[in-house]
Amino acid sequence: MFYCYILYSEKLDKYYIGSTSNLQGRLQRHNTSKTGFTSTGKPWSLKYFETFEFKTQALKREMLLKKWKDRTKLEELIASGSGHPG
Repeated sequence: MFYCYILYSEKLDKYYIGSTSNLQGRLQRHNTSKTGFTSTGKPWSLKYFETFEFKTQALKREMLLKKWKDRTKLEELIASGSGHPG
């Protein structure tokens, strides 16, 4: 299985969108990383994820969500519960 996910950093008040085949492992890496964007926003919490059969589907969804740019749309998606809240 593959996942498209949305993380939230209270410290930065920002969302992060990504995709992976190992959701829990990826969240752990975001929260222990010493470099990169997510290292500045620890701790990150999982707010939303969707499950896909193929990696290409998860990547396509990730790219679509990243194009939204409007934080309100992401928050509406998270609130809708149509995926799997973290």
